[in-house]
Amino acid sequence: MADKIATRQAYGDALTALGEKYENVVVLDADLAEATKTGVFKKKFPERHFDCGIAEGNMIAVAAGIATTGKIPFASSFAMFAAGRAYEQIRNAVGYPHLNVKIGATHAGISVGEDGATHQCNEDIALMRTIPGMTVICPADGLETYAAVEAAINHQGPVYLRFGRAAVPYLYDEKTYKFEIGKGIVLSEGKDVTIVATGLMVHIALEAKELLKADGIDAEVINIHTIKPIDTELLVKSASKTGAVVTAEEHNVIGGLGGAVCEALSEKLPVPVLRVGVEDKFGKSGKVPVLLEEYGLTAQNIAAKAKAAVALKK
Repeated sequence: MADKIATRQAYGDALTALGEKYENVVVLDADLAEATKTGVFKKKFPERHFDCGIAEGNMIAVAAGIATTGKIPFASSFAMFAAGRAYEQIRNAVGYPHLNVKIGATHAGISVGEDGATHQCNEDIALMRTIPGMTVICPADGLETYAAVEAAINHQGPVYLRFGRAAVPYLYDEKTYKFEIGKGIVLSEGKDVTIVATGLMVHIALEAKELLKADGIDAEVINIHTIKPIDTELLVKSASKTGAVVTAEEHNVIGGLGGAVCEALSEKLPVPVLRVGVEDKFGKSGKVPVLLEEYGLTAQNIAAKAKAAVALKK
């Protein structure tokens, strides 16, 4: 097994592997099967794959119709097109009737890289969180992606699954890993500050923990793979111990993980919360490492925010 894999690749691999086990799974795409990696499913199950062309709204409507037959459709496209262009259809054709449609949104966030601002969707979590009954999941590695896809299959109701283009390290051992929708995972315990991360930022948060050790700060790192419903119980438990929180996401700081964490803690246990993410800006074209640096999506910035959060504790 490779040391790294893009979660979009893991998505395609998971659909293909799980297609054997779940014969009622079908996959739809919008002329991007090679990029979203659903092409591997198409090759194995050509009769269960439907290319809807460059018509994402129609794809969602078709998926909604298929869901009424008892099949489990996975509608796949770039996050910008799945959550953005097809928002109305997701809201009205899937969310409102609460149909069993799964949306596989790849190429989310700044790490789309050279595709530039029009394709770098940093608003999708915010959009999907506002749809009543929508579950929102952002896996951190390949193993978690596989588990999330299978959990989505077994979950009754709409699910938005967010995947990235860039390869990320494996974080988990398949022998011990357990995925549960709505339950966060403590990756490393600590007592001074809680770092809550999702997706690409999880392994970077673990790097930040190591940087903070040099300054005598013991950080707890939590992977929140399910942003909606968020694990309020775990957040409160950790924040009550550390007294300060930093969130880290490859998404606008408005409306995403940071917003969800602030909402949860402000109601249950108000503590200082600082957010690391895209600071209400559009992306731009460039190499992924350069973009992550420019937009502050780094271990160094997480560590700096953690120090600032600790300083705010009463």
